[in-house]
Amino acid sequence: MIRAGVFGGAGYAGLDLVEILATHPQVDLAFATSNSFAGEPVPRTCLRYTPSSEVSLQDVDVIFLALPHKASAAEARKAVDANVRVVDLSADLRLDTPAAYERAYRTPHPHPELLPTPYGLPEINRAEIRGADRVATPGCYPTTTLLGLYPLLRFGALAPDAPIIVDAKSGVTGAGRKPSMTTHFAEVYGNLIPYKTGRSHRHVGEIDQETQKVCSELGPLIFCPHLLPVDRGLMTSIYVSLNGSMKSDQVHDAFDEIYGGEALVEVLPLGAQATLKHAVKTNKCVISITPVPDRFAHITSVTDNLRKGAASQAVQNMNLMFGLEETLGLI
Repeated sequence: MIRAGVFGGAGYAGLDLVEILATHPQVDLAFATSNSFAGEPVPRTCLRYTPSSEVSLQDVDVIFLALPHKASAAEARKAVDANVRVVDLSADLRLDTPAAYERAYRTPHPHPELLPTPYGLPEINRAEIRGADRVATPGCYPTTTLLGLYPLLRFGALAPDAPIIVDAKSGVTGAGRKPSMTTHFAEVYGNLIPYKTGRSHRHVGEIDQETQKVCSELGPLIFCPHLLPVDRGLMTSIYVSLNGSMKSDQVHDAFDEIYGGEALVEVLPLGAQATLKHAVKTNKCVISITPVPDRFAHITSVTDNLRKGAASQAVQNMNLMFGLEETLGLI
């Protein structure tokens, strides 16, 4: 059995992570931390939340870090020093260089020696994740966007002189459990709120970094996130221009070819449209393709922001790190 601990186990992603790990056939959940809920029962377990300062890394083989950025890196450093594996759900290990982190988060990286860390999107980086001692689980927006773009990147089918337009919409849990004016029920209900549009969202650097690794000749990313008046679920509507090597009516076949063997990515038949209900409370990404005139395509990519966008992808990464069946505990 793999002994696991969860830091930040009372946040929304942490709660889903605890739920998955509690029923994983190869995991013994040793602790879940929360400073705010210390002493209270951990749902679906016999544990009680423990302050992070009171847990011992000697009790675990792997830790999951569902913590805010900057706080996560410090715990990752301690775990690496203790020869404990790390699955980070925060932003601290996702960018390859300290300079890239500082550009995105406007603060120096707290532990730059941890970079680069394998980027934990298994459908793209499976070989790097296997056996790794630490993995950076992507954010929900990058996961959903990159899976929606990857086949076209692999085939080099995108026009380098045209923008990649990503119209993204997330449920309120994507903003975390701590309340704020923008996530207050009265602000969200009956509303649709764009925020940090264009290229100002912190995940733009993460998406740029990973797309460039697959295909270096790309137009600029225009990323427009919105806050949906729902609790969970994330949809990216992606609009791209093709470079002539592939026509719009061939895009669906390209997605089928790349994802045909993937258990946690589903490409819907032509004519079907991916919706939030296809993915919410599941551990998969669901994609639909809409052919439009020859040089253009519309891709809809949908995930549960707390599952494939966070917790279940973290477990998928753990399975690979320990040489287990990748989908163990997830399907």
